[in-house]
Amino acid sequence: MRGHARFGQGGKLNPRYISHYPVIAKVGAVAYRLGLPSELDNVHDVFHISMIRKYVVDPSYMIQPQELEFTSAMRFRDEPLQIVDQKIKKVRTKEVPLVKVVWRSQGVSDMTWEPEAEML
Repeated sequence: MRGHARFGQGGKLNPRYISHYPVIAKVGAVAYRLGLPSELDNVHDVFHISMIRKYVVDPSYMIQPQELEFTSAMRFRDEPLQIVDQKIKKVRTKEVPLVKVVWRSQGVSDMTWEPEAEML
């Protein structure tokens, strides 16, 4: 049995997989240990069953592994590549300026709206 590691998702029902890795062992009822390559040593190798899929050969579903950057809390930090749009969202009595961001590790189809203050 082989699986894919999922490191994030750009939107609902739009998972991201980086490659196929062998399942080494079943850990508990819903977790599996994957055989990750040495360049992913800083990634925990146990994944919940919802984060892996059976490997089906289709190169268009995979993205190339990139250099991962982790903060001190060991969380993935993506970098904004470009701001492509802006809008004002009304929340009760407030107006919140938002910007549409293209992220470095995601494609153009996975842009997200972020608060403008966080992107400055």
